[in-house]
Amino acid sequence: MSGRLARLALAAGLLGLAPVRAGEGAQASVATALVVSVDVSQSVDDARFRLQMEGIAEALEDPGVLAAITGNPGGILFAMVTWADRAGMPVPWRRIATRAEAAAAAAAVRATPRQAGEFTCIGQMFRTVAASVIPAMPVPADRIVIDVSGDGIDNCTDPDAMEAERRDVLALGATINGLPILVPGENDVVGAGAYRAPGYGLRPTPLPQDRTTLEQWYRTHVVGGPASFLLAAAGYGDFSRAMRRKFVIEISVLEEDKGR
Repeated sequence: MSGRLARLALAAGLLGLAPVRAGEGAQASVATALVVSVDVSQSVDDARFRLQMEGIAEALEDPGVLAAITGNPGGILFAMVTWADRAGMPVPWRRIATRAEAAAAAAAVRATPRQAGEFTCIGQMFRTVAASVIPAMPVPADRIVIDVSGDGIDNCTDPDAMEAERRDVLALGATINGLPILVPGENDVVGAGAYRAPGYGLRPTPLPQDRTTLEQWYRTHVVGGPASFLLAAAGYGDFSRAMRRKFVIEISVLEEDKGR
């Protein structure tokens, strides 16, 4: 086994995936590898968690999304990451090329148990994506897209360290898109006085003092890479609509690029 395949097999084992076997790299590539990365921190109660899982499942079942997926030979790769204090991968990489495969992926999303965690550790999530999720892709993709959704700013990572983790994801050729969930009266203003979690080996640093919106914070600290964009959800009840729209835009970009 080559060194690269050995590393992929190790990453797959750590995430509970079937090891990548020799010869799988010879399979046809896909147009896109899509990672849906979902905030499940303390601010996300059971009802909000279920709205997110149902919204992602509904997006996979949406006729417009299905048309875009099945219009790409070989379909897409799909995985879901959930994160709070730590990041996990409850839905490992799978190919979606047919309506039945989309339905199976939607069922896996709906069956995902809620992950325990208190803090909003976006930097930790970026580290996991770069170190374990992207390297575990079973086949190459023309484009790697990381969808990051959440209702708050990072509150457990040194700002410089978080930016370094984000750069590591972008250095792998990925595009990071943002889906901030705007909850009126709850996260209208972020930054000033934000709580920083202890226990992460942070160097002494002042709290962010610039008052800003969650949408602007995502534009500055999350979104990046080729053709990246941000699409906000107007509360958790709007998450499903935003996710469907986001999927269609992302896959349509790929189709336009292939036609050039």
